[in-house]
Amino acid sequence: MPLVARVLVADDHPIVRDGLRRVLDAQPDLRVVAEASGGEEALATVGADPEGIDLAILDVSMPGGGGLAAAREIAERHPHTRILMLSMHDDEEYLFDALAAGAAGYVLKTSVDRDLVDACRAALRGEPFLTPRGVRAIVRDHLERARRGEPAKVEPLTERERQIVALIAQARTNDEIAAELGISKKTVGRHRANILDKLGMHDRVQLTRYAVRRRLIEP
Repeated sequence: MPLVARVLVADDHPIVRDGLRRVLDAQPDLRVVAEASGGEEALATVGADPEGIDLAILDVSMPGGGGLAAAREIAERHPHTRILMLSMHDDEEYLFDALAAGAAGYVLKTSVDRDLVDACRAALRGEPFLTPRGVRAIVRDHLERARRGEPAKVEPLTERERQIVALIAQARTNDEIAAELGISKKTVGRHRANILDKLGMHDRVQLTRYAVRRRLIEP
């Protein structure tokens, strides 16, 4: 976790961006270094920043691809960047979509003053941030699916991360994974560190067990 996190704020309303900047820049460990007004601009900004964006705060509903699409691409291309979704919608489907896209948390615009700073710090620590209602929604969904014998809806890893877990569980090296997926060895290393952080794990043995439990590989 950086001493002072570099933050991108993306929202199509300048007044909202200004308000978020004021809240975050008032904190000693958070600094807004970039803004975007749409999903595609947010993705391009993260990719172009030479020092790296530590945290991207994305509005769910934006022009230019939208926040959810941007979140998926950022999680895929820049696994070191944490993601928070910001929304006016207190809706379970938006929450599930945000988590599936790779976000660490979901913050309502109506509770920014109360929740945003804590959510940012949790995301930077590699921890999820959910409102009590969000937690209840996930638990209820898990129990309902368990009763029906279905897999849990929320998957903490992106599709690329699941591919990498499966290959790690097959004892592939970073060089071999990079060659198979057509990405750099450095990117594989970033994905691997992010996966371990997300899952709270420490080594390949734990990842292999996870892969078997989630049926990413055959036991």
